[in-house]
Amino acid sequence: MAELNRIALVSDTHGLLRPDVVSGLAGVTKILHLGDLGAPDVLEGLARIAPLHAVRGNVDRGGWAQALPETDVVDAFGHRVYLIHDLAQLDLDPGAAGVEMVLYGHTHEPRADERDGVWYVNPGSIGPRRFQQPVSYAFLDAALRVEFVTLD
Repeated sequence: MAELNRIALVSDTHGLLRPDVVSGLAGVTKILHLGDLGAPDVLEGLARIAPLHAVRGNVDRGGWAQALPETDVVDAFGHRVYLIHDLAQLDLDPGAAGVEMVLYGHTHEPRADERDGVWYVNPGSIGPRRFQQPVSYAFLDAALRVEFVTLD
């Protein structure tokens, strides 16, 4: 399968890996999961699709989850991107740290906001529907443009 030259942004699976998400992510460069995986089989399933970077969310418990970092900095097409589950726990100044984008989950609300030259992006949730939010994920391209995908 041809590589799409984009990165998948997912969050809040809560133990559910939907078949339509699996097929929608086929061919991505890598997958960034922003916490609340809910089960180790979600990690395994996503890692079969593409290289996976994941951070631990508040529902991730047990030995498998303790191996996940609470935050991470990854390279996204030459850009520094910071991964965290709950944006309220952000403990650094992204701009001063050379971070161009902060990716987070927790709220299940898909959104992208720019503040002081830094993008803050939540892809939404691909797990069980909660909080009357859509089921969604996103793609990130080399220009740091975000494309949301809604499954509703």
